[in-house]
Amino acid sequence: MTELHRETIQRVTRRQLFGSAGNGIGTVALAALLQRDAAAAVATPAALGTPGLPGLPHHPPTAKRVVMLWQGGGPSHVDLFDPKPVLISRSGEDIPASVRGGTRLSTMSSDYAKWPVVAPIKGFKKYGNAGIEMSEMLPGIGGIADEICLVRSMHTEAVNHAPGVTFFMTGSQVPGRPSMGAWLNYGLGCDTDELPAFVVMTSSDKEKTCGQLFFDHYWGSGFLPSRFQGVRFRNTGDPVPYLANPSGVSRESRRALLDDIAAMNAAHLADYGDPEIDTRIAQYEMAFRMQMSVPELVDFSNEPQHVLDRYGPDVRVKGSFAYNCLIARRLLERGTRFVQLMHAGWDQHGNLFTQLETQCRDTEGPSAALVHDLKERGLLADTLVAWGGEFGRTPFGQGDPANPKGRDHFGKAYSWWLAGGGVKAGHVYGSTDDYAWNITADPVHIHDMQATIMHMAGIDHTKLTFRYQGRQFRLTDVHGHVVKGILA
Repeated sequence: MTELHRETIQRVTRRQLFGSAGNGIGTVALAALLQRDAAAAVATPAALGTPGLPGLPHHPPTAKRVVMLWQGGGPSHVDLFDPKPVLISRSGEDIPASVRGGTRLSTMSSDYAKWPVVAPIKGFKKYGNAGIEMSEMLPGIGGIADEICLVRSMHTEAVNHAPGVTFFMTGSQVPGRPSMGAWLNYGLGCDTDELPAFVVMTSSDKEKTCGQLFFDHYWGSGFLPSRFQGVRFRNTGDPVPYLANPSGVSRESRRALLDDIAAMNAAHLADYGDPEIDTRIAQYEMAFRMQMSVPELVDFSNEPQHVLDRYGPDVRVKGSFAYNCLIARRLLERGTRFVQLMHAGWDQHGNLFTQLETQCRDTEGPSAALVHDLKERGLLADTLVAWGGEFGRTPFGQGDPANPKGRDHFGKAYSWWLAGGGVKAGHVYGSTDDYAWNITADPVHIHDMQATIMHMAGIDHTKLTFRYQGRQFRLTDVHGHVVKGILA
C-alpha cells in the first residue's frame, strides 16, 4: 500500500466518522432532487418540496407558516401595550424599593440613586370589540385588536441586545446553536422547491438611531447542516447575489453545468458521507430555481393598488419594513415556511420623546397590513404572526433624574402580540403590577414562547433534538412549557 493510498483511506475514515450520521440522508436527498427534476415536467410547483423528518409533525399543526416581526432594540411596553395609571399619577416620584427588589438591570442604570417614574408619552385607548387597551400611537395594530393575543407577561434574563436576541432566536444567550427557523426547516422540510424554506430580511429606522447589528447567527443553522440556515435577502441590488447568468451563458448551459457538478458531488458524497456535500447539492439546485422565482417575487405590478396603499408610502422603498412585510406575504403564499423580518430602531435611551412615535409610524401600520392581507387571502388561520423584541424598557427614566429623556433595557416584564395560527384572538394574557415592573399573573418565559410557537407548528419541543458533542440539543434547551392560555 502506497503512502498516498494510506492517507486517502485515513481521510475517508475520519470523514465518515464525523459525517456518517448524514450519509444516508444525503444520498436520499440527492435521489429526491433528481426525482423532482424528472417529475417537474408533469408536476406543479405546489406539489414539490423537501420532506421533513420521519414522524413530523408530531401533531396536527395550527400554524403551517410563521412570520416573525422582530422589533430590535426593545419596544417600550409601558408606552405601548401595558397601561398603568400609577405611572401618570406618580410621575417623577421614585419607584419604591419594594417594587424594584433585586431586579437585574444593565450597567447603564444598575447603580442609579434615583428611579424616577416616567409616564407614557402618549395616551392609551381601547381598540376593537375586545376593548384591548394600547397606545394611541398604534392605530394600525389597534385596528387588528380582535385578531391578536396580547401577552403582557413576557420575561427574560437577558439585559443587553445581542444576548437577548440570540436567546430568543436560538435558545441560548451564547451564539452557536441553531435558530428557530433552522429547527423548523430541519424538522418539517419545505413546501416549495422554488424558494427557500427560511428567509430573513432586515431593515432599520430611517434616522439610524439604533446602533445594534444583525448577526448571522440570528438565523444560522448552528450545528445542524448548513442547508437549514436562513437565506438573507439583501436591501439593495438583487435580493440574492448572482441571480442573473453571466453574459453569454444561457439557462440551458447553466442547467447542463449544474447536472455535471451534481454528478461529481454525488460521487464525492458516496466516498465521504459529509452532510455538507448534500447541502452543496441542494443549494445549487435552489439557486438555479431562484433565478426564475425571485424576480417574480419582488415584482409588485400585479398587486392591487388598495393592497399597496394598505402597507403605506414606504411599500415600494426597497429595504423598508413596509416593503419587507409585503415580500413576507408573497413568500408565505408561495410556500416559504418561516419568514424572519428584523427591524432595528427601538432602543430609545435618550430620544424616547422624539423617536418612539416615529418608530411606531414606520412599523405598526405595515405589521397590521400584513395581518389584514393574510386574513383577506385566507392564510391567517394557519399562519402565525409574532411581533416582539428581546425585552421591554424601564418604567423609570434614563438620564438626568430631573429631566430623563429615555428608558433603559428591561427584561423583568414586557409585551408581545401574536395573531393567527391558532392563537386566542381578541385576548390579553398575563398582567403586571401597578408599575409594569413585576409580573402578577401568567408569566411567559422566552423558552415558553419558543415551546408554544413550536407547538403551533406541530412540533413537541422536547422531541425535536439533534445530537452534538455527546448530548441531545433542542431549541428550548431543558426548559419551556406550552402556554395553553394563548391558544384558541
